[in-house]
Amino acid sequence: MSASDVRRPMAVHTFTLVAFIAASTAPTPLYRLYQAAWHFTPTLLTVIFAVYAFALLAALLFGGRLSDHLGRRPVIAAAIVLDVLAMGVFLAADSPAWLIAARTLQGIATGIGMSTLAAAILDLDRQRGATINSFAPMIGLGAGALGSTAMVVLAPAPMQSVYVVLIGLLSLALILTRTTPETAERKPGALASLRPYVAVPQRARPAFMAVSPLNVALWMLGGFYLSLMPSLVAKTTHSTSPWIGGLVVTALMLSGAAAVLQGLNHPAIRSLQRGAVLLAGGLVLVLIGAGIGSGAWLLGASVIAGAGFGASFLGAVRSIMPLAEPHERSRLMAAFYIQSYLAFSVPTIAVGYVAQHYGLLTAINLYGGIIVALTLAALVWIVMRAHHVRAPAAT
Repeated sequence: MSASDVRRPMAVHTFTLVAFIAASTAPTPLYRLYQAAWHFTPTLLTVIFAVYAFALLAALLFGGRLSDHLGRRPVIAAAIVLDVLAMGVFLAADSPAWLIAARTLQGIATGIGMSTLAAAILDLDRQRGATINSFAPMIGLGAGALGSTAMVVLAPAPMQSVYVVLIGLLSLALILTRTTPETAERKPGALASLRPYVAVPQRARPAFMAVSPLNVALWMLGGFYLSLMPSLVAKTTHSTSPWIGGLVVTALMLSGAAAVLQGLNHPAIRSLQRGAVLLAGGLVLVLIGAGIGSGAWLLGASVIAGAGFGASFLGAVRSIMPLAEPHERSRLMAAFYIQSYLAFSVPTIAVGYVAQHYGLLTAINLYGGIIVALTLAALVWIVMRAHHVRAPAAT
């Protein structure tokens, strides 16, 4: 394909990817409204959040390679339809059980759609596609939180209108997808592809283990922001405006996207070092902001923590992926996703339980302390590794 032929389908797939991810964070500003209307506990709130991550992980593991056999366009279209169905369940929701069902459907749809769209974007342009796949999800996360917050403030019946808008965006994505070229040939073996392949190659294991504390820390932070952060902001600042909570979540994600773009030309070790420092420092500032009840402080601290989030994620991926041969990369990425989404979900349920029994501020201080400890442990390795890399060059 020529550059002009690639540009339009690349834009369509990027729009669809952002729409998927934005839909996944749209419920975040609404959780407080659901909780106030149906009087459920912080533990159940985090379960509603986490079931999405479990479903997404299952979809990635079992359905992530389907489009290699069925083609990109049919799988993208099926994922969009499933996500529209999830939006319909959200619209009909009248209890937490409906939210769990909606989030489960949404997780499956997003897992299949995200992996297939990432592959389709890489098919069109491997270099530009890798860049888009690095920052577009964070753009979607920020856009979903901010857009949903705006509708909570400005639109009538936000618990319905948010999903009506998303159905419209996903329907547009479905129509546009039909105009894109197919970039993968159909081939047999679709059923066999449903068997998950998970493995960390021998040569990648030391690096995988070394970046694990930092990777777990950054996903723990992301899970907290997308589940309980708006509640923490409301409780500590005593503000009734949804804007502060939505902007704090958006700041983390957009700052992360900017850090990914800024770090593309830097060595992985530099991204890791910078990311760990900013992540730990930003989170300490978040805890201080929560303690003093300052929304402006929380917003600024989230920008710093978000920069650490993005740089750490970029550095972790670039530290391990070059160590795998082409035929090993999907298995290694599966192992990376398992670690990431377990850190994204399981600790969040635990902090919801602690918040229910000991208070939200106590829970976030304990949770934040664990994240900072993991980050500092990772930073020790990063500094030692950087010194080890420089020492031979100096001799």
